[in-house]
Amino acid sequence: MAQFRLQGSKVLAVDLTGDTVRAKNGSMVAYDGEMTFRRRTGGGEGLRGMVTRRLTGEQMAVMEVKGHGTCYFADRASEISLVPLRGEKLHVEASNLLCTDGALRTGTTFTGLRGAAQGNGLFTTTVEGTGQAAIVSDGTAVVLRVTPQTPLQVDPGAYVAHTGGLRQHFQAGVTFRTFIGEGSGEAFQIRFEGDGLVYVQPSERATVGGDL
Repeated sequence: MAQFRLQGSKVLAVDLTGDTVRAKNGSMVAYDGEMTFRRRTGGGEGLRGMVTRRLTGEQMAVMEVKGHGTCYFADRASEISLVPLRGEKLHVEASNLLCTDGALRTGTTFTGLRGAAQGNGLFTTTVEGTGQAAIVSDGTAVVLRVTPQTPLQVDPGAYVAHTGGLRQHFQAGVTFRTFIGEGSGEAFQIRFEGDGLVYVQPSERATVGGDL
């Protein structure tokens, strides 16, 4: 299995011994050893994946890297977080997914919330299986625990990813900036309930739901 490690906080080093990883297209910044690179159609899921992603608007251009040596990945100096998966499922915005172990399965799932916040449909990317994934964020990501006793409200513009058995609820007409009188237009939050982890970034991307 490929070994993921960070070189600082903005470069991902992946040690390969004949293994395969999938990474955001164009994210390779250097490598040593013998590597092959191949662009994968539809996020590496073949024709079915390509059609699904065109219908859902959850775009993810992916390259497959295989070989012996070390390959280095980065994405516009974004901060990188490693997410170990042991059979569970990671939900992540396609733009925040940097690299996954080749053994992990990727897909698209209906969410009804984050996609609407991003303006790219009502779907998000999933990564499932055993292995490691690397996600990027605008600033160092904060990992927040959700338990049945402690639900969590998240600004859609700050959401990056989540794992675990979490349920999501849409809350319209309220935003963090509303409380201090800086909000404008219709805005909303995402409420997470259950047991799991939520990754948020200390920066807000533009959303359709208003000035968050």
